[in-house]
Amino acid sequence: MPPKEPDVVDRVLDTLDNYLDLLHDRVLRPIFLVGRTIAFGFFLVLVAIVVVVTLLVGAVRLLNVYLFSAHEWITYLILGTILIGVGLVAWRQRRPVTLRK
Repeated sequence: MPPKEPDVVDRVLDTLDNYLDLLHDRVLRPIFLVGRTIAFGFFLVLVAIVVVVTLLVGAVRLLNVYLFSAHEWITYLILGTILIGVGLVAWRQRRPVTLRK
């Protein structure tokens, strides 16, 4: 028995499937990638904020309770100096925005 020619329904569905694959590859996949990148970025920023705040609270507790129990101002002086130093290093690493004509 010779192979049959695909009927009209098979050709239409095959064409529709090809167009939907093309739409998915060129439109939807980049949108999903951007959305996933934004979602993971927000998650990482939130985790970083939680870690930094936890470390700062732990450092204040450690310095106030165990090292300088009667002099809290020394704790604030030490942490303030460290944070100002980090800020100055970050400020020094910045690059100016290119001037637009």
